[in-house]
Amino acid sequence: MSKGKLEKFADMARYENVFQYPYSVVEHVPFDMKGKWREMYFKNGNPIVLELGCGKGEYTVGLARLYPNINFIGVDIKGARMWKGATEALNEKLTNVAFLRTNIEIIDRFFSEDEVQEIWLTFSDPQMKNVRKRLTSTFFMERYRRFLVEGGVIHVKTDSNFLYTYTHYMVEHNSLPMLFCTEDLYHTDGLDESTRQILSIQTYYESQWIERGLNIKYLKFRLPKNKPLEESGGEIPVDEYRSYHRNNRSNMEKRK
Repeated sequence: MSKGKLEKFADMARYENVFQYPYSVVEHVPFDMKGKWREMYFKNGNPIVLELGCGKGEYTVGLARLYPNINFIGVDIKGARMWKGATEALNEKLTNVAFLRTNIEIIDRFFSEDEVQEIWLTFSDPQMKNVRKRLTSTFFMERYRRFLVEGGVIHVKTDSNFLYTYTHYMVEHNSLPMLFCTEDLYHTDGLDESTRQILSIQTYYESQWIERGLNIKYLKFRLPKNKPLEESGGEIPVDEYRSYHRNNRSNMEKRK
């Protein structure tokens, strides 16, 4: 019988690779590792890569397996989901993996300037009704670059045409350096072996979407620190489908 939520939360409370600071407590509990993740947890000087909205942690753990000399931190507020990845990392003795349970809106409270090299956004909710909730919005980009190195890399992997198009517009409008983009990742020629290896890591829901015939889209771009950012304001057709466990879409045909 699989574990219930209460059992998973009990496990998480004692897991050495999990740090729990939801919005409700972070105001009252100082986070001593800010700026000291390498020194206090990883015990090395290797680069740090975040996966924001990590869900069950498949990508965080998958990347950690591929790159033992890079430190990976999965971030999500859903602890019961995160339990799976955290448990796998402990069982496999992956010392380059940690998980942070918190709200991504306050992610900059946990990392200091230049502490993070890259960010992965894997299958984020498109948040078509509210631009400030989109993890690729300028609202969040401003937060990311408070702790990213200069020109830090953002990876976006999505099943949503809306989020892909919105992000593409945002990157173009702000003249951010686009390193790679494709609307059909698994049918794109010319990818080097290293890139294919990374992008072949699939989450549970990604495999479901592929079975439904949906194209997986991917963007990779750099985020300079000091360049002013603004929303493009372009109108984008909303997604025609409903992804798993997401509410019905609005009747509106386009969003900005």
